[in-house]
Amino acid sequence: MPEEEKKEFVVNDRRFFSQQNTEAGENTDEGARKKEPPVDAEKNKPAEEKQDRKPKPDKAKRPTPLPVVDFATFILSLNSSALVQLGVIEDPGTKSKQKNLPIAKQTIDIIGMLEEKTRGNLTREEENILTNLLHDLRMLYVRESG
Repeated sequence: MPEEEKKEFVVNDRRFFSQQNTEAGENTDEGARKKEPPVDAEKNKPAEEKQDRKPKPDKAKRPTPLPVVDFATFILSLNSSALVQLGVIEDPGTKSKQKNLPIAKQTIDIIGMLEEKTRGNLTREEENILTNLLHDLRMLYVRESG
């Protein structure tokens, strides 16, 4: 079989880079693009609009970081979900109590499966949390379904 000829191809980067990025060395193909001067939108606005301009919101307002997820917090999260599904506590999304017993049973079964699969691999504290939560959820399920 004859060998196929290797065809060369050229990749042209057509992304626009600001003047800062060009100076920082991020744009290595300086000759491929025209350098456009930065546009100052403030120069073209009337003086009244410049004064009435509201300050931009502070970037310091960031969402709070999520807590560290370990086995105990994971099980407690599943417990909260089961309590919502059993109608014991409000659903944080709808702010109402609604029962969904088939889904609650599935969540309780998932916790039971985790108890089986992690047997012998948990700390004493994790075992106690899991055992007690599972017992309480099963009792609540029996009470709510009966």
